[in-house]
Amino acid sequence: MSIDFYDSKGRPYAYTDDGETIYTFGGVPIAFIDGDSIYSFSGTHVAFFENGQIWDHRGGVVLFTDQASGGPMKPLKALKPLKGLKSLKPLKGLKALKPLKPLKSLPESVKPAPTLSLSPPASTF
Repeated sequence: MSIDFYDSKGRPYAYTDDGETIYTFGGVPIAFIDGDSIYSFSGTHVAFFENGQIWDHRGGVVLFTDQASGGPMKPLKALKPLKGLKSLKPLKGLKALKPLKPLKSLPESVKPAPTLSLSPPASTF
């Protein structure tokens, strides 16, 4: 089951083919899904995944999927790029404790993705 994640401007940001590992469209693994949580590979809890949306720790939506329901209004989606070859996944660090979910804000639209600390690992070699 492939899930594509879009940013606040409707641009494809990342995807998961297995419902667990989140990759950039360039093939770089940036995070993983565990239940309703998103963790970096270092084990840091970075966001919540609920109703097809990724919510940051402040209660704002930073990414959304085709299946997103509720939350702020979504922009029109851009065409998806071709997926690059996947890089090797880094080892997962110990998961940090999941914080309490914040109250959800309902701004006019989805927040820019950079507020979510999803970035490629420094080096896997």
